[in-house]
Amino acid sequence: MSPLLRRTKKKADERVVTLIGKPGCHLCDDAREVVRVVCAETGASFEEKDITRDEELHRAYWEQIPVVLVDGEQHTFWRVDPARLRRALRE
Repeated sequence: MSPLLRRTKKKADERVVTLIGKPGCHLCDDAREVVRVVCAETGASFEEKDITRDEELHRAYWEQIPVVLVDGEQHTFWRVDPARLRRALRE
């Protein structure tokens, strides 16, 4: 196998899920619950960022919140499918 094609696969407990949202957002509340459950099941880390406290995040994501990132890459927005998030954390 070519060394260029070889990737190091991260274990679920090495992954970081970031929820970008804002206070008072019911979709963010729903997404937070899904992310918490899936992270607890898989061992992934969970962090949350508030777009009202970060101008750059606000500019980038205000129309899409809640936004879920996996290891800094956008995974989804608005609604979080728990099965899809689990798969992403195990890939």
